[in-house]
Amino acid sequence: MMKIQIKRPDIKGTFHKLKNMNKEDVKAYWKARKERRAMIIEQRRNSAFARKMKPVYKFMNRFSLLFHALLACVLNIVIEAISRHSLFEALDYMTGTPMVFLYNAFMIFITFSIVYLFRRRVFVRILISVFWLILGVANGYMLLKRVTPFNAQDLKVAKDGLSLINNYFNGFELIVLAIGIVSVVIWVVSMWKRGGQFEGKVHHVWALLGIIVCFAAYGLFSNLAVEKRVVSTYFGNIAFAYEDYGLPYCFMASVFNTGITEPNDYNKKTIEKISNNGEITKNETGRSEDELPNIIFIQLESYFDVAEAEFFTTSEDASPNLHEMYKKYSSGYFKVPSVGAGTANTEFEVLTGMNLRYFGPGEYPYKTVLKNQTAESAATALAALGYGAHALHNNGGNFYSRANVFNNIGFDSFTSKEFMNILQTTENGWAKDDILIQHIIDAMNTTEQRDFVFGVSVQGHGDYPEEQIIENPKIKVEGIEDEGLKNKWEYYVNQVYEMDKFAGDLVKTLEERGEPTVVVFYGDHLPTMGLKAEDLKSRYLYNTNYVIWDNIGLQKEDRNIPSYQIMADVFDRLDIHSGTVFNYHQERRKTKNYLSDLELLQYDILYGKQYVYNGKEPITEGHMQMGVKDVTLTNVVKHLNEGCSLYGENFTRHSKIFINEEKQKSTFLNNTRIDLPETVPEDGDVITVVQMGSSNTPFRTSNEYVYQGGTLTVREGTGTDPEKSWTEQTDSSEE
Repeated sequence: MMKIQIKRPDIKGTFHKLKNMNKEDVKAYWKARKERRAMIIEQRRNSAFARKMKPVYKFMNRFSLLFHALLACVLNIVIEAISRHSLFEALDYMTGTPMVFLYNAFMIFITFSIVYLFRRRVFVRILISVFWLILGVANGYMLLKRVTPFNAQDLKVAKDGLSLINNYFNGFELIVLAIGIVSVVIWVVSMWKRGGQFEGKVHHVWALLGIIVCFAAYGLFSNLAVEKRVVSTYFGNIAFAYEDYGLPYCFMASVFNTGITEPNDYNKKTIEKISNNGEITKNETGRSEDELPNIIFIQLESYFDVAEAEFFTTSEDASPNLHEMYKKYSSGYFKVPSVGAGTANTEFEVLTGMNLRYFGPGEYPYKTVLKNQTAESAATALAALGYGAHALHNNGGNFYSRANVFNNIGFDSFTSKEFMNILQTTENGWAKDDILIQHIIDAMNTTEQRDFVFGVSVQGHGDYPEEQIIENPKIKVEGIEDEGLKNKWEYYVNQVYEMDKFAGDLVKTLEERGEPTVVVFYGDHLPTMGLKAEDLKSRYLYNTNYVIWDNIGLQKEDRNIPSYQIMADVFDRLDIHSGTVFNYHQERRKTKNYLSDLELLQYDILYGKQYVYNGKEPITEGHMQMGVKDVTLTNVVKHLNEGCSLYGENFTRHSKIFINEEKQKSTFLNNTRIDLPETVPEDGDVITVVQMGSSNTPFRTSNEYVYQGGTLTVREGTGTDPEKSWTEQTDSSEE
C-alpha cells in the first residue's frame, strides 16, 4: 500500500528568517518575484497555445463591439432565466417583448464600454459580467423568499437586513452562499493574474469619448423607450414591473430615479397661484371642540372583499361585520398605488395626501425622503386643531423605517410590536390583529382631548402556504381545482374572516367607549396570489375596499376613491379644513390642472424651496415617543441556586435588561416577570429595562433602579423623556 508522506513545515526556521530579514532581503525577494512573474508571462506568450490563439484574440479584439453585444444578450437571458426561475419564461420574455429585451441588453452592453480604458480587458469583462450575474442571482433568490424583487432599497437597509438573515437563509443555504462567494472571489483574483493583457496601445482619450457616446446614446434611447411605452417610469407593482420591463432597467431605475423631478414651471409665482397666496395652509374647522370626533384609520394588510373574486366561492360570508358596515355607512372601491406588495406606499398616500405617481419607479418615500426629513401629514394637520396623534402596528417598529418616519411626520406616539405582548399568531407566524384593540384604547387614554389614531395591521400578510396548515378552517373555499392554490386561498380567506372579526370587535369597543368617533377601514393592496383583472368584479387590480363607520350620524355617500384623497374626503365630511395637501384636494379636486398642480405642490413641499409655507413650516422637528407606557420595576427575587427574577409592569418579549449598562441574558415570562438565569445584582448596581427594536435600536428606556440591600430605588427622570423625540435620546437607530 502506497504511503503518502507530507513534509512537515519548518515553522521555526521560517519565523527565524522573517525575524532576521533586512531591507535588502525584502527588495531582493520582490525583485526575484517580479522577474519570475515576467518569465512566466513570457513563457505563456510564447507557448504553443498562445501562438495558436493569437489570431483568435486579434480577431476578437477587432470585432469586440460585436462580441460585447452578443455577450450582453447572453447575460440578459441568463439573469432573466434566474430571476424568473425558468429558461422558457425568459425566452418567452425575449420573443414576446423583443424591444424591451434589446433595450435591457443595450444597457448591459454600454457597461462593457469601459473595458477599453484598461489593458486587462478580460479581467474587466469578467468583473462586469459577475456584477450582472450577482444581480440576477440575488433577485432570483429573493423572489423565492418574498414577493418583492431585489432593488436599491434592499441595499439601503442592508444593515437591518443582516438581523433578518435567518428569515431568508437556513444553515445549509448560508454555507452554500459563503462557499459561492469565496469561490467567485478566488476565481476573479486568479483571472487578474491569468487573464492576460491587451498588447496594443490603449487610446484613453478615444476610449473615453466612445464611452461618452455610448451613454449619450443610451440616454436618447431611454427617452424614446419611455415615449413609445417600451418601458414605464411608474411601477404600480414592482414585481410585475420586473417581469414586464426586465431586471436591468428596473434595478437601475430604483437606484438612480428617486424623488420628484423639478417641474418645468416650478417657481414662487406658480406656487402662490396654486396655494391661493398660502390660503391652503390654513388649519380650521366649523365644529366646536365637543363636536370634533376621534378619527381612526385602520389599514388592513392585504385585505379586499373576497366576494369580489369571481373564480371561487366560500362556504359562508368571510366578512360579515364589514359587509354590514358597507350597507349602513359610506363605502366603495379604494384605489391603491400598488398590487401584491407596497404596504408603506399606500400608507404614505393616505397619511400625506400625496400621489406616489410622481416619485421614482418602485420608490418607497418611507425609505428615501421621509426617513430623514420632516413633512406635514394628517398627524400635523389634526394636531393643529388640538388632536393627539398615535400610530400603532403589530410588527417591528423599524420595518419600513416607520419609527423614524412617524417621528418626522408629527405623531405623538408609536406603539409597535416591541411594546405588545403578542400571544396569538397566524399559522404563518404573523401577529393577529385583535392585539391592536387594547393598544388603540391605551393610546387614546393617554390624552384628554380627541385623538387621531392610525393603525396598521399585519395578519393578512403573505406568503400563503400551498399546504393545508389550518386543521379545521372556519371558511371553506370551493371552485378551485388546483389543490395548492385552493389551500392558499383558503388560508387567506380565514385570515380575512379573523380580520373582519377584529374590525367588528373594535367598533363594538368604541361604541361602548361612548365618544364621538369615525373609523375608516381599508385594504392596502390585493394579496400576492397572481390575480388578474378578469378574476375580479371590478376588473381592476388596484382596487381594494373601504368603509367609513361613525357614530355621529354622517350621511351615507358611496363612491370610489384613490388612497391619496381619502383623508381629505373624511376631513371634508367632518368640516375639517387643515393640512396643505388635504386643503388642496378639497378645493381643487375635479378642476383643471388638478394633477399637474399637485405635482408642483408636492415638489415644493418635499424637494423645493417650500414657497407655499412662506417661512412658516408646519413641522420642523419630531417629538414622538415609542410606546405609551413606562416599564417599571418593583422588586428582585433571588433564585435558590443561581440567577434571579425581576418583577414589574409592562414587560414584553423585547424588554432587555441592563445592569451597569451591560446587557444581561434574560428570559421573558410574562408582562410582570423576567428571569435573569445567570445574574444576581449586587449592592449599588444600576438596573434599566430597554424596549429593543431590530438592529439593537433602543426605542424606550426605563428609569434607572439602584439595587441596595434587596430593594430597588428609582431615579426619577433618568429614563426616556416622553416630551422629546425618541431619536434624540438614542445612540443607535436603524441604519
